[in-house]
Amino acid sequence: MDLKRRLPFLRPSFLTLALRLPRFVKTGQFGDGREQACAAYVEANARRGDVDDVLKTVDTFAMEKSLLVNVGDEKGELLDAAVRRVDPKLALELGTYCGYSALRIARAAPDARVVTVELSPDNAEVARRIWTHAGVADRITCVVGTIGDGGTTLDTLANDQGFGTGSVDLLFIDHEKSAYLSDLQSILSRGWLHRGTIVVADNVRIPGAPKYRAYMREQQGKLWDTVEHKTHVEYQSLVPDLVLESEYVGD
Repeated sequence: MDLKRRLPFLRPSFLTLALRLPRFVKTGQFGDGREQACAAYVEANARRGDVDDVLKTVDTFAMEKSLLVNVGDEKGELLDAAVRRVDPKLALELGTYCGYSALRIARAAPDARVVTVELSPDNAEVARRIWTHAGVADRITCVVGTIGDGGTTLDTLANDQGFGTGSVDLLFIDHEKSAYLSDLQSILSRGWLHRGTIVVADNVRIPGAPKYRAYMREQQGKLWDTVEHKTHVEYQSLVPDLVLESEYVGD
């Protein structure tokens, strides 16, 4: 096994990422140009129109150039499997970042429309560049905003993107960890989920979403049927993480 994959702190970019995390939490970008560099790297190295090659190229950039907070290759396979099981027509993602996970969703569900919500306009532009290079920009829409803005972004999703009662088949949550539960509850309050909707949540252990995890445990067999997948933090194999996959069983 690659020692730098098992021990990510051996990579020079690991320290830079750690030092810039406080800025990332506030802005959605690390502020060192890594997101724009990733898009440029994809455009220069990945085969245009080849989704598989674009994803592989993003993984290579994250492993060899600058660490990214994508869901990554290992946890991405868990997301892929959930997408294939539900075969969504409409998928909603919270947290676009560089567009990697939205691209995985689009690949696993070629008939799906993917709508993703991103705090950073700069990240949204990076993601659109990558989707365009992969040839799927017509199936993925990025809405710049945040679910916790008092209803503005939710209204945009409803009015401009056609979200309505029971319309969401898949929800992927991978943004600010403290907002996981409140944002899920906001979406639930709109009635957009239906019985059988799958919600996948990344990084439930690291950095951690304890309130979200406690809620899913409390609601097990009531509103949700949840499986906790033991895995690792993206792009390494040492630090454990959890991905929660929850099926909505409420009315």
